[in-house]
Amino acid sequence: MELEKDTYLTIENASEGEFKDRGSKFIAYAFPMNDTETFDAEILQLKKLHLKSRHHCFAYRFNFEEPVFRYSDDGEPSGTAGKPIYGQIIKQDLYNVGIIVVRYFGGTKLGTGGLINAYKNAAAEALQNANIISYQITELYDLVFDYARMGEIMEIVKLMELNITSKEFNEVPVLKIEIPKAQSKEKIRIL
Repeated sequence: MELEKDTYLTIENASEGEFKDRGSKFIAYAFPMNDTETFDAEILQLKKLHLKSRHHCFAYRFNFEEPVFRYSDDGEPSGTAGKPIYGQIIKQDLYNVGIIVVRYFGGTKLGTGGLINAYKNAAAEALQNANIISYQITELYDLVFDYARMGEIMEIVKLMELNITSKEFNEVPVLKIEIPKAQSKEKIRIL
C-alpha cells in the first residue's frame, strides 16, 4: 500500500494471539499506543493478570515523524523474544503499536530457534487478529472571519473537504479545522 508522507498504518483496537509449542504457551497482546505511559500501564495490567508467567517480552514503536521503539527479552536468551516481536511490527510497517507476549513454560526447553519461532508467531497472530488502519497526521487551525463571509467560508471548507472539529459563534466566528499535514500549507494559502 503506497502511503502519503503524512499517513501511517496502525491498529484500531487491541487484539490477541496465541502460540503453543511442546507445552509452552505464548499469549500475545497487541494494542494501540502513543507514548510510554500507555505501554507501562498495559504491561503492569498484564503482569497482574498473568502472575504465574515468568516472561513478559515486548516490543513497541510509536511517533511516526520521529520514531521511538524498544524491545525486551525479559529474561529469555538475548535476541529470542523482543527482536522477533519487533520484527512483526516492522514487517507490517506499523506505528503507535505495542505487543506484549506472555509465556507460560511447559516443562520442555525450546532452544533459541524454538523461542524465536514462538514469539514471532504469537505476535504475528495478534496482528493478524487486529484491524489495521491507515491514519493521517493532521494539523489544527483556527479559522477566524467576519460573519459577512460565513457562506463563502463554509462553501470553501466543504469544497476542500476539511474537517471542522469545533465552532464558536461569538463576536467573530471561529472554526477549528483539521487539515492533512502534507496539504496544510497549500490549503491555508487558499483560505
